[in-house]
Amino acid sequence: MAVLHQYDYLLAIGTIFAFFDAYFLGANDVANSWATSVSARSLTYVQAMCLAAVMELAGCIGVGGHVASTIKNNIVDVDAFAGAPALLMLGMVCTVVSSSLWLGFATKIGFPVSTTHTVIGGIVGFGIAAVGPENVKWIAKGSGIEAINGGVVSVFASWLIAPCLAACFAIILFTITKYLVLLRKDPVKRAFFLLPFYFGMTASLICTLLLTKGGSIKSTLSEQVNAAIIVSVGAGVAILVAVFWMPWLWRVLVMKDWQLSYMHIPLGPLLLRRGEVPPPPEGREKVIRDYYADHLTLEELQAKRAAAGTDTANADPENTMVPVPVNPGDESAANEKPSPAPAPAPPRKSLIGPKPAGSNFSPRVLFWWLKWALLQGVDLDIVQLQKNKQDRLAGDLEMAHAGAAHYNNDVEHMYRFLQMMTAATASFTHGANDAANAVGPFSTIYAIWSSGELSGAKTDVPLWILGFLGCAMIIGLWTYGHKIMVNLGNRITLISPTRGFSCELGSTITIIVATRFGLPISTTQCITGATVGVGLCNGNWRTINFRMVAWIYFGWIVTVPCAGLISGCLMAIIINAPRW
Repeated sequence: MAVLHQYDYLLAIGTIFAFFDAYFLGANDVANSWATSVSARSLTYVQAMCLAAVMELAGCIGVGGHVASTIKNNIVDVDAFAGAPALLMLGMVCTVVSSSLWLGFATKIGFPVSTTHTVIGGIVGFGIAAVGPENVKWIAKGSGIEAINGGVVSVFASWLIAPCLAACFAIILFTITKYLVLLRKDPVKRAFFLLPFYFGMTASLICTLLLTKGGSIKSTLSEQVNAAIIVSVGAGVAILVAVFWMPWLWRVLVMKDWQLSYMHIPLGPLLLRRGEVPPPPEGREKVIRDYYADHLTLEELQAKRAAAGTDTANADPENTMVPVPVNPGDESAANEKPSPAPAPAPPRKSLIGPKPAGSNFSPRVLFWWLKWALLQGVDLDIVQLQKNKQDRLAGDLEMAHAGAAHYNNDVEHMYRFLQMMTAATASFTHGANDAANAVGPFSTIYAIWSSGELSGAKTDVPLWILGFLGCAMIIGLWTYGHKIMVNLGNRITLISPTRGFSCELGSTITIIVATRFGLPISTTQCITGATVGVGLCNGNWRTINFRMVAWIYFGWIVTVPCAGLISGCLMAIIINAPRW
């Protein structure tokens, strides 16, 4: 039975804006996990949204935190509200209102902001208005890492730590792939030797991530046992991939066996005993998509613009590049794409289709409106939207992408599955951990309303709140996530499956390292930094769209002040309003 019935209106307002907060959290933050996979064409937009819905909900409801911090990161001392729990309830309502308003605005204009920092900004704002700046924890107690991993200073530290660490790890991963596989004479066969190792390493890192950031499920085993589990999982996955997955890939990629499907994978080594591959029937579509479709090389772009009478240099002088001569003995010469322009990507079939003729209340038209309501947010071609030349932030993307090398398409296809694996894991852990940015404030509101008192530094989270806000996140991603996806991935630099895998795994390693050593990071900043790092591996800084990088960085900087200003103004106006 609720105790503070006189504040039912605060609970109602908090419930409405908590839904919008989770909605925009899904549209803004969840999109980070899948932007590189969609940009690389490893997954279609619809496939990414379906996987995201499953993984986010599984992480949020299955292993999400059933106990949340009463005040995020203890930015404001809970004891300051010991005599007035309703005041903290009001503060949390102001926090979810400011967070939802700022996230909605940021998503609308394409700011991939940190939702963690948005909530922190809201709490700082109402804390200053309610109990004064002296009760806000600006810096944590201790020294070194301990000091910067708590309090408001952690936000500023993450601007540098997260993107730089992620960029370094992504550069290392892609450089290894580039020189051991992509630039060799027979990159496909090289990839067959390296891929099981990558699968095993990725599985080990995923296991580590789940053990360290598994939401409410924490490992109680010793570090030695955890290490043994992590190594065993990696070795087991590597063996399974080598025994069952590699024979199937060999038949499909090397022997061009068009008769095989994913159902044949369990046959493993038996597939190698199949006979010669018969010629495919006429008109059969290509099994493996072209991951560089519509992305021109520098020579192709120059030829295209010369034919159109456009001076390449006039398009964007800052992005103008010249072809880099290839050394005669360089093995990469064998992997250069042929000079003819690649075939354009096949036309995409609309999921909604044209509106049928007839009355607005006829069954066919009503069904069309239903499809439009459910699918209009995912019936989009993200890769083509990223090339919108009317957007000033895009700059001359054609020229930026032209400076990036095009590698063997079959190798890119092999790395597609690794990228899907890392993206799904990032989404699962996001649901298990970052959903608390929406869950925490609303759980505090509900707990104070129902009990009339503070429960200490931690608040119990009912399962229905996890489900309610988890669904709101998915709806937000499904209907509005394209706003952020367009500004990530190819809008920063050319993304292919090998590059996207390096970005996502580099971001995952950063999260693991930061968790282990207590470093302040944000997943948004990790994936952005990793993408820039992979772009630097092209050997030319002009292959990176620094306009977009600056736009994203500006969004990080203004998030805490804007969210804090909204929350603080609301709190100050309400608690200082005239009374009668």
